[in-house]
Amino acid sequence: VLFLFCAALTEHKILFLSSSYQRLTDACRALLALMFPLKYSFTYVPILPAQLLEVLSTPTPFIIGVHSIFQSETQELLDVVIADLDGGTVTVPECVHISLLPEPLLQQTREALSMVLDPELEVADLAFPPSTIAASSLKMQDKEIRAVFLRLFAQLLQGYRWCLHIIRIHPEPVIRFHKVR
Repeated sequence: VLFLFCAALTEHKILFLSSSYQRLTDACRALLALMFPLKYSFTYVPILPAQLLEVLSTPTPFIIGVHSIFQSETQELLDVVIADLDGGTVTVPECVHISLLPEPLLQQTREALSMVLDPELEVADLAFPPSTIAASSLKMQDKEIRAVFLRLFAQLLQGYRWCLHIIRIHPEPVIRFHKVR
């Protein structure tokens, strides 16, 4: 999930494959939800019809879901990250380089997600673990996952105002993002 998240943030082409239309829609929507407060501004098609498979050759980034019966048509795509939802695999072509999160944030996010998804890990090494560990309900687990990613964005974007540069030459001040800082 973190790999797909980083691919979406760095504007790569992402293709979801599954034999379930519901799973395709849920996976595409989940990836967009994890990007909150950012909005994905490229092509987003949760279920691509068979007649439009040539759209996968577009040069622009996208998040697209395709039924797995069309998997053979996706094999020749050279610059697309393919997530097989049925097999649980993510395939990245050799020509695609995806920048991951900076190291302290990546490890913290992995640990936080593993604690949400598998809370037994927290007490696995204790000599006298508690007798019961209450797993979160699905609704609460959804909120906890969203909180992990929201905390990640807060850490990534902290101090962004320091990079803003105000130009007062025009009648209305113009705010520009200073990339070097």
